[in-house]
Amino acid sequence: MPARTPGGHILAVGPPGPSRELLTRTLKLTGYEVTHAVPGDVHRQVRQAPPDAIVALDDGPDGRRQGIDVIREVRADPAGQALPLVMVTAGRAPAPGTVVDLLRHGADDCVPEAADPRELSARIAAKLHRVPVPLENLLRDPRTGLYSGTHFMDELDRELGRPPAARRGGVLAVVGVAEMAALETRLGPRVRREVAERLAGVAGVAERLGGVGGRLGWDEAGQLLVLMPGVDEETAARSLREFAASVAGTRFVVADENVRLTPAVGWTPLGEYTDHSRAAEDARDAASEAVRHRDLRPVRYEPWMRTSAPHRHRRARAGLRALLGWATRLLSPVLPLVLGVGVPFALYQQAYELGWDAAGFAYWVVVAGLILSALLIMLECLFSLDATPRPERPGQPCPPASAVIAAYLPNEAATIVDTVESFLRLDYPSDLEIVLAYNSPHPLPVEDTLRDMAARDPRLVLLPVAGSTSKAQNINAAVTRVRGEFVGIFDADHHPAPNAFRHAWDWLSNGYDVVQGHCVIRNGDSSWVARTVGVEFETIYAVSHPGRTRMYGFGVFGGSNGFWRTDLLARTRMHGSMLTEDIDSTMRALNEGARIAMDRTLISRELAPTLLRPLWNQRSRWAQGWLQVSLRHLWGALRSPVFSRRQKTGLFVLLGWREVQPWLTLQILPILLHAAWRAGGADRLDWAVPVCLMAAALTMSAGVVQAAFAWRLAVPELRRRKAWFWRYLFVSTFFYTHFKNMVARQAHLKEALGDRQWRVTPRAAAVPETEEPAVRA
Repeated sequence: MPARTPGGHILAVGPPGPSRELLTRTLKLTGYEVTHAVPGDVHRQVRQAPPDAIVALDDGPDGRRQGIDVIREVRADPAGQALPLVMVTAGRAPAPGTVVDLLRHGADDCVPEAADPRELSARIAAKLHRVPVPLENLLRDPRTGLYSGTHFMDELDRELGRPPAARRGGVLAVVGVAEMAALETRLGPRVRREVAERLAGVAGVAERLGGVGGRLGWDEAGQLLVLMPGVDEETAARSLREFAASVAGTRFVVADENVRLTPAVGWTPLGEYTDHSRAAEDARDAASEAVRHRDLRPVRYEPWMRTSAPHRHRRARAGLRALLGWATRLLSPVLPLVLGVGVPFALYQQAYELGWDAAGFAYWVVVAGLILSALLIMLECLFSLDATPRPERPGQPCPPASAVIAAYLPNEAATIVDTVESFLRLDYPSDLEIVLAYNSPHPLPVEDTLRDMAARDPRLVLLPVAGSTSKAQNINAAVTRVRGEFVGIFDADHHPAPNAFRHAWDWLSNGYDVVQGHCVIRNGDSSWVARTVGVEFETIYAVSHPGRTRMYGFGVFGGSNGFWRTDLLARTRMHGSMLTEDIDSTMRALNEGARIAMDRTLISRELAPTLLRPLWNQRSRWAQGWLQVSLRHLWGALRSPVFSRRQKTGLFVLLGWREVQPWLTLQILPILLHAAWRAGGADRLDWAVPVCLMAAALTMSAGVVQAAFAWRLAVPELRRRKAWFWRYLFVSTFFYTHFKNMVARQAHLKEALGDRQWRVTPRAAAVPETEEPAVRA
């Protein structure tokens, strides 16, 4: 091997002749040692005497360009991949296309043959001082700070090799992107690395996730790899949640397209891992689970997620769910009575024998609770008359908007075409896209009809969501695809009023972030159940929601006929594990400081259950979902500085008092039983106690007042049905209120047992309704 000169060793590539001789003289005059190779012999020369750089002629002896072939020969050799490669082109000024081709194929620089020798020497020197090693061969990308996949695993092995006493916690996370397959289909595999770089470029990601001693890397699938040594699980989960929210709230440019990304974060504690392969595989399995939900929540690895044995674990989980469902059905008629009547009665008896009249104290608590509930209902009615009116005009011109219809298609096949047609008739002065985000376990004939409709009207976008099992997952899949500045969310049976989007923009353009509309039942003639629900919806959407919003200073998103600013929805998403994902998203949005309005003039018409069993299942899900939200959010909201005292009062009533009330009203039974036992029989009780009579009268009058206000504020087509409101008053007083309290108590029991099975509310047009399998919609 030749001795190194101060300038370095250059391999000059080109056929023998005047051009190569001139190049050789130039290089030697500027202090370089030069050896030669002809095209086709570069590999042998590089192996025999490795140079510091290669300078190659672009033109061959017959005038044909040979530079690209030389580049391929150099870069095909592993030893040549990291070498600086400068191409010398013929003439004084090569065509721009020539330089572009050479650089794209792997050259590091191009110099015209007629250039000043000092320029050639300076360019070579610059390359020698900043060696163009392929990024995958570098320890870290100097531009993004990301480790390559191989080097990241080396770092992980180094961390896992530390003594357990010195490791003290630590987490490995893998961040995928739910939209990766769609992006790669449109833009090619080059987007993988670009997506990882965009994720790493989110403001503060290195400090937030890497921390002191943390490392960030990427793998060939475009996933961001995160090593967080020395952190506890709670801190890691919080940091990953904050990172996911930042990503979801950012618009990225990927391959010249402006896109939203849904980060899917899977993580696992380093714990007892000794092999980086097992740890990385587990974190990737957790990320795959996160991709299914698309709800921005980091997923901690659990053994059932392992791709190597998914069916056995999932069968076990399905069996456990079936067992819980069986236990709930078996215990539900008995256990609420045991807990709500039997246990208190026994406690009252025991306390009485110890000399304390606990039943008397409980009696006054129940009476006060009944009076309080009645007064709150009446206050809501009064405040509903003074509900905040919709702004008279929009604050800005109407922007592009999007409607998202979430559908479990087997349940909606009979009605979905009518629903889509109603959306296509909407009156909106700007662009309006209608996104049907649906899931189905198998192809359906109605899909052909929908595809024909989409071909005729480009406003309709069909979005099948593979693997989805919930409305939340369908909405989360749609939110990254929509183009509108705001999004209306609807169930698949809704027919919004033609002016719905224009009226929603009146709110959103005047400082509000979400506006909830008025859901009206359109099939009340089909059964007494549907008529009851029809009037009940007027008590909810025409009276209670507007009244509470005015009383407490915040509104609630009701799951359908709600309009969100797209940026807020993208950051918030829907959590499919919550049975009322709408209320959960409301709480998370409010905690960010969002303003939510309620507008009873913003109409959308929907279908009600027509049989009692589907109604029971629907209200059971609602009641259990509200309980989940209360358990998750109430305590934190009451301590949060975001909410005012007025709002905290409203949150306590909405999330706390509503969960206590079904059990409180039941307490009248053990109290009466205890009183009868003490008196020697029920016939010896004095039933004409003034306070008791007053509480009963006030409680019953609250129902009358609410029904009267509902009729007064109802939509015109229902206000004409006075008989419906009289029937509702009767049914509600003697049956429906107790029915809902029973549902609530059973829902509490289901949550305590861990039975969170979602039963679809059947929807069909003019046919008897039947139960569907437990798939979320």
